[in-house]
Amino acid sequence: MSEKALTLKESGIRWLWLAVVVFIADIAIKLFVMDNMGYGWANRIEVLPFFNFLYVHNYGAAFSFLSDQAGWQRWFFTGIAVVVTGMLAYWMSKLPAKEKWNNIAYALIIGGAIGNVFDRVVHGFVVDYLDFFWGNYHWPAFNLADSTICIGAAMIILDGFRKKSAE
Repeated sequence: MSEKALTLKESGIRWLWLAVVVFIADIAIKLFVMDNMGYGWANRIEVLPFFNFLYVHNYGAAFSFLSDQAGWQRWFFTGIAVVVTGMLAYWMSKLPAKEKWNNIAYALIIGGAIGNVFDRVVHGFVVDYLDFFWGNYHWPAFNLADSTICIGAAMIILDGFRKKSAE
């Protein structure tokens, strides 16, 4: 890439529309769950022999990490998400729009992170509603935002392997 700065139209910032779609879909699903489902495991909706819909609160991060703390974790995780979102948006501004793989990965992470930040700021917790299980073992409940964050992170990791094998 040349030394000239990318215009907004040429940069990866063009891919932020995907982050907006993820955010809107995430919040819409969470509001639907909150308005239409009873809270807790007893109110789950059995969909498949290994999958339920349910409505639970997560006061921590992934896998309910630090959820048993006094409340400081709400702002800690919000701060981390804001910093990471800013960093990824900056990286997107330096990437050409035609570099789809990383721009999509960053947009998925940004959309999911902002969705969970919205929950933390507005509700004080993250709304989770997807429950996968095998026998009596339940994967920690999660949501669309968590899924897009994981997919985006996996894409970044895979990109590292792709570039190494191409060299």
